[in-house]
Amino acid sequence: MQQTTKTILMVRPVNFRMNEQTAINNYYQESIKGILPETINIKAQKEFDAFVSKLQNIGVDVIVVDDLKETNTPDSIFPNNWVSFHENGDIGLYPMFAENRRLERREDILEVLESKGFIINNIIDYTSAEEEGVFLEGTGSIILDRKNRKAYCALSPRADEDLFIEFCEDFEFTPVVFVAYQTVNGERKPIYHTNVMMCIADHFAVICLSSIEDKKERKNVVKHLKEDGKEIIDITEAQVGKFAGNMLQVKGDNNQSYIIMSKAALMALTKFQIKKIENYCKILSTSLETIETCGGGSARCMMAEVFLPKVDSDT
Repeated sequence: MQQTTKTILMVRPVNFRMNEQTAINNYYQESIKGILPETINIKAQKEFDAFVSKLQNIGVDVIVVDDLKETNTPDSIFPNNWVSFHENGDIGLYPMFAENRRLERREDILEVLESKGFIINNIIDYTSAEEEGVFLEGTGSIILDRKNRKAYCALSPRADEDLFIEFCEDFEFTPVVFVAYQTVNGERKPIYHTNVMMCIADHFAVICLSSIEDKKERKNVVKHLKEDGKEIIDITEAQVGKFAGNMLQVKGDNNQSYIIMSKAALMALTKFQIKKIENYCKILSTSLETIETCGGGSARCMMAEVFLPKVDSDT
């Protein structure tokens, strides 16, 4: 099993703005006052296009699908929340907290992948859980160590424990469960997505250990990471606020590994942390200021990794 892929699915926004339905528990979102929604969308498109171009320049195979104007889906730029792709040809479809985000799930996007030679054997659909008010938002909620078959999940209103355990049984992962907190107006509240405070790469993990307040849970997470040989790069809550936990390792040309993050995330890291990361792979950063401010998500959220097998492929 591979931990990283060279193929990424990204959705280009047409209605990007601050999503009022997700702001309820995504405390990283802010509205940009005095700017028209159309202008915000144009800024987001420019950031998106520059990001795609940077990924393509290092040899990442980026499949770009345009969002549909008629669906009015402001968060479509974050496809990793509704779908996950796996090496055995399985796909997971996930229940979304915000009603307007449920419209992001599109069959035609799966057809685009098939038209490019990817094989879809089986779709495991968890979306009926929405009717019970139960959610699990894809690889936003679940951090996968695909190689060691472990799945990490910070429980929150968007990540239900029972459904996460069901996912682990279906996809054959060992579950590692905890709650991660952040301070919001002096109160400790659960971080909405695990991938904001944690990233697992081939040989290291970036994680905000202080956000896991339960000592047993924290110890358990550390134990699992260490027994799988991951160097732990600990980040602070302030760095999490700059999306320093929201990064993803990908493969480029000549199998070169890169860790992808936003410019804000890179600027928030210390020289010591950067050096630790660069011991294992190159860093690619890109400016996502508008997307981060209004969307409350960053580089990792924008990339849905494609691990599906290909027709007549030897890879």
